[in-house]
Amino acid sequence: MTGRGAGGRKAQLLDAAIRYLTRHGVADLSLRPLGKAIGTSARLLVFHFGSKERLLRDVLQAVQARLQASFAAIAGAQRDGGQGDGRQRDGKRGPMRRFWAWATSTENLPRLRLLYEVQFLALQNPRVFGRYLGNASSRWIELIAEHLPPGLRNAAVATLCAAVFDGLVIELLSTGDRRRTEQALDRFVAMLARAAGR
Repeated sequence: MTGRGAGGRKAQLLDAAIRYLTRHGVADLSLRPLGKAIGTSARLLVFHFGSKERLLRDVLQAVQARLQASFAAIAGAQRDGGQGDGRQRDGKRGPMRRFWAWATSTENLPRLRLLYEVQFLALQNPRVFGRYLGNASSRWIELIAEHLPPGLRNAAVATLCAAVFDGLVIELLSTGDRRRTEQALDRFVAMLARAAGR
């Protein structure tokens, strides 16, 4: 339950906008068709969010925050109950592989695609889209570094992990080849484990 009043309605609209944008993307975003699709109007979207730009900012921040919270929860579970070989006592794989399974699920892969779309649009048109990236990359690097083994806990290794993950997700989105991309991820995780002396 999202609550009552304007705050609750705004949260409902934000969730609906996330669902819409994961299906339709952001390049040609217009409030009128968005409002119609999610059962409101452009005027009410402006009332709740202030502008199309602020709506898009709120959507992207919410998607980033949800992904990061999920990564932290998965990595935290590994830290609390894992073993030194990078696997859980119950036989599950380590946090990077489990986050991959979560992030590339049918529900979450479109959200990642939305974030990558904005990242590429920001490279092409930084004046319009650059502001939406904010400090997202640096926050991911900090979050990943917090959950690396002590000997690998630095920004360079965290950047490498993020880059490998991003590259493999983009490869999965481009080719649909889950088997090959997951094999590549497993190879990378094994390399990290060797570098950590595990």
